[in-house]
Formats: sequence, structure tokens, C-alpha cells
Amino acid sequence: MAESHVPVLLAPLLRAVAPVSGVWLDGTFGAGGYSRGLLEAGADRVIGVDRDPLVFDMAASWAGEYGDRLRLVEGTFSDLDQLAGESLDGVVLDLGVSSMQLDLAERGFSFLRDGPLDMRMEQAGPSAADLLNTADEAVIADVLYHYGEERAARRIARAIVAARPLTRTAHLAEVVASCLPRPKPGQSHPATRSFQAIRIWVNDEFRQLVDGLSAAERALKPGGKLAVVSFHSLEDRIVKRFMQARSNSAGGGSRYAPVQETAPPAFTMPFRRAIGPDPEEEAANPRARSALLRVAIRTDAPAGSVEADALAMPRLPKGGH
Repeated sequence: MAESHVPVLLAPLLRAVAPVSGVWLDGTFGAGGYSRGLLEAGADRVIGVDRDPLVFDMAASWAGEYGDRLRLVEGTFSDLDQLAGESLDGVVLDLGVSSMQLDLAERGFSFLRDGPLDMRMEQAGPSAADLLNTADEAVIADVLYHYGEERAARRIARAIVAARPLTRTAHLAEVVASCLPRPKPGQSHPATRSFQAIRIWVNDEFRQLVDGLSAAERALKPGGKLAVVSFHSLEDRIVKRFMQARSNSAGGGSRYAPVQETAPPAFTMPFRRAIGPDPEEEAANPRARSALLRVAIRTDAPAGSVEADALAMPRLPKGGH
């Protein structure tokens, strides 16, 4: 299983953080592709963290090859500094849902494979069905709009409420598609944005991301590297603004405003722009087309904090996360 899921942007990531050495934490272990890549590139040890307990069962067939160089820990990367229990030379985060999870219909992440309407990464807490079958129509509309940038959010929310109870992914996909124009060749499935938004809602992904970036700042040694791969604009915006805010490179301000003291930057940014896939990877792996990699390097300044509002983290005005 690990061999069949090639991690997105692995080669550009390894080039961007070279040389790889010391102790790294892979905060979204998944099928283990980044962890293996880091170990083979020169990491002394890798701590693989994931909130999905099934990924460790799937890694059992190969993880032993690395002996004590690979330590697997169940948990969320928002707590990565505590889970690591030591200072780190690097942190890698691959955001969103993994192709491995999408391939398992019984996990309920995919609109292309019929399965129970679940979407829980940790397999605990309310499922997508629980939330969609009980939430107010206005809350569902806010989720679709703020977490999925779905313009037809109100119309889809109304249709979801009318179709209750929803228990299967195929049923939800059908309800969403009925509210939208038939896609033209090459366009994404009509349910793409809605499924993304609901998954983020179920797993509180934006809050996890903000907390995880701050946890990485606390855990990284001076010179330690933070590499984050994101797949849609809302995630990337949070990562970009965090790195800018913590490196004092956000710009802006006014020449008429009084000069304010700023804390020493906690990161430097070695690349001015996000790194995308090369043409070969884009052709070989359609999932890579929307992927963006951002890298920051830890300074020796004390770890600080940043407010979610400063990172433009989407919030639901009428409840929810």
C-alpha cells in the first residue's frame, strides 16, 4: 500500500530542505511516503504522527525495516511539540485528505465511491452524517461557503436539509450535483467543494493547522526547517500568512503610522514564492496540480504566538468551529 501512494511534491520538498539530517517529524504520516523519503535522504530519525489509527496498521508491513529510526505516534499535529518530546530539526505537513483515505470507500471521504457518510480522520466524535442531519440549514450553508468557497451554498444547504436523513456519500454527492450545472469536460466534480468543506468541518482542520504551525515553531531548533504542502487556497493562505507574520515579512503598514516595536523574527523564508510541481509530476499525478509547498527556517528567537484572525482563518458566523 505504501508503494502505491506516491507523496506529492516529495522531490521538490527534499531539494528545498536539503541537507536532511537530525530528527524530523512527519505530522501527516499517511502512507508513510514523506517519512521514508526523509529517512532515505539522510534523517537520523523520523517521528511519524497521524490522527488516523488505521495508517499504522497499514505501515506494519514495512515500518520495521527502519528499526528505531522510525517512531510512530497516534495524535494530531496540533500537538506535535508535545508528541515529539524533543527538539526537532525539521517538520513536514501534508495537508488535507490522503489518497489512501479517499481510496477506502468505507471511510466516507470520496464522492466517487459510495460508502457511509463518515469523513472522520480519527474515527471518533460526530461523523459527517451526524452533523449534516442535525445542523441548522444556515450553519450548513456557512460551512459550504466559508470552508469550501461554494457560491451555491444556500441552495445546496436547502437541498441537504430536504433530503435528510443522509447516510451515504453517493446520496450526498447526488444531492449536491442536483443543485449545480453539469460539469464540462475537464471540470471538477460538482460535489468537490462541498465534500471538502464538510470534511474540514468534521475534522476541525483549519484550527488544527493554525495550532500545528505554532507547535512547529515551538518544537524546531534554530536552523530547523518547516515544510508544508497544501492543496487549496484557504489552507495555503493560512500557511503563507503564518510564515510571513512570524518572519516579519508580511509588508504593509503605513508611513504615517507610529513606529511599533516588533519581536525578533522566528523564521526566515528562503523562497519568495510557493513551490509547485514540475511538468513531469503534474502529468503523472493529477493530484499534484493544485499542490503548493512553502518552506520556512527557524531562527534562534523565542517562540511567540499569532492570532487565528491574523491568518485569515475561515470562521463560521452562526456556530460550528
